[in-house]
Amino acid sequence: MTSDEVGSIAPPTSGDEKPSVLIIGGMGYLGRFLALYIQRYSLASEVRLVDKVLPQLAWLAPEFEEACSQDKFMQADASRERALFNVCANIIEIVQLTGLPTAETLPRIFDRSSGKQFDYVFNCGGETRYSQDDEVYRLRSLNLSVAVGKEAAKRKVKAFVEVSTGMVYKPDPSPRKETDKTKPWLKMAKWKLTAEEELAKIEGLNLVVLRLAHVYGDYSSKFVATALSLARVYKHLEKEMKWLWDKDLRVNTVHVDDAVRSMWKAAEWVDKGRPGWNGSWGKVALFNIVDHGNTYKSLRPDAVMIPIAQGTMSAIIGSIFSIPTGFQGSLISSFARLNLDSVVDDVNDEILSPWADLLTAANITRPGPLSPFMEKELLRDTDLSLDGSRFEKVTGFKYEKDRITKEEVEAMIQSYRRMNWWP
Repeated sequence: MTSDEVGSIAPPTSGDEKPSVLIIGGMGYLGRFLALYIQRYSLASEVRLVDKVLPQLAWLAPEFEEACSQDKFMQADASRERALFNVCANIIEIVQLTGLPTAETLPRIFDRSSGKQFDYVFNCGGETRYSQDDEVYRLRSLNLSVAVGKEAAKRKVKAFVEVSTGMVYKPDPSPRKETDKTKPWLKMAKWKLTAEEELAKIEGLNLVVLRLAHVYGDYSSKFVATALSLARVYKHLEKEMKWLWDKDLRVNTVHVDDAVRSMWKAAEWVDKGRPGWNGSWGKVALFNIVDHGNTYKSLRPDAVMIPIAQGTMSAIIGSIFSIPTGFQGSLISSFARLNLDSVVDDVNDEILSPWADLLTAANITRPGPLSPFMEKELLRDTDLSLDGSRFEKVTGFKYEKDRITKEEVEAMIQSYRRMNWWP
């Protein structure tokens, strides 16, 4: 069953015919949703999740129980004896990484009890925090990608999917294509691009690189979630929520469900021999993953669909929280460009204490991953605008969540309430 056939009636497939899957960063946001997608539709014969974070510390929601919950696996340190357990027809294994892969840990990660090799390897791992030192990204992102990439090539893995970011392109409001100039505007993106380049040098690696827009969805704690947390504080303070820059700054998105479906589709496509790939595009298969929110070029109040820019997000958030929203204007935005550090520090000082008060008032004694804290790197006047048409044309992939909507954002808030994260 392919990702586009999920939900349709298809002949049953025996376990031996399904691919075996290794997910690096399996407890991360994308990793867990990929595991859930695979488990929900019985797409794999075996799934192994690898992560430095223990499942009981990963804020797993109840729907992830069958894919990666505590009672369905035996956790093992990568430096110790591995343990396996059976879940119906699938084997799901969680291996904790205590550090970077070494000559000792890599065989433990990749070896299977059957003696066979994994068919698909998804690298969802690496440092996901913003504003870290370069050395942190080099060790936890670049070195990790190269190490598992080399091991996958040595073992002749059928498909190696590297999850990267669309922030590697030179910012421009016009949608960036895979052939456009790169100029990473986050330190994280700089090291992701370096990892892409190093992986491309590995002989025999069946590589596909996916550059994602901002990922949102249930339980997300990044970007859109930060804006929602900010809005909750401004509602509490009864203040207008004003955004820096202007309404047309592009903030392209992709729903997590579509993101993991695209990852699976990419692996299947590589496994089939990369049909439709144009050799003039280069040796390495490279795709942007982004919804259709940037289809329309003008921000008009009468438009049925408008591009996902700050104006769109501002309108959605204002409607949900019933608060006034707006933009700071050219004078303050110009000042912020020259003094971004102090501007962000002032805002964070203003909002973090009321957020703590809201959590206390809601009797949330074990706060989740949500926070209104704003990262300076993400607040730069830079467009994230991507053209994802190549992936759709080459693989036939279709997005189920065409663009971010008020309903999808409200669903995010409901997911936070289910986890008792939302004050």
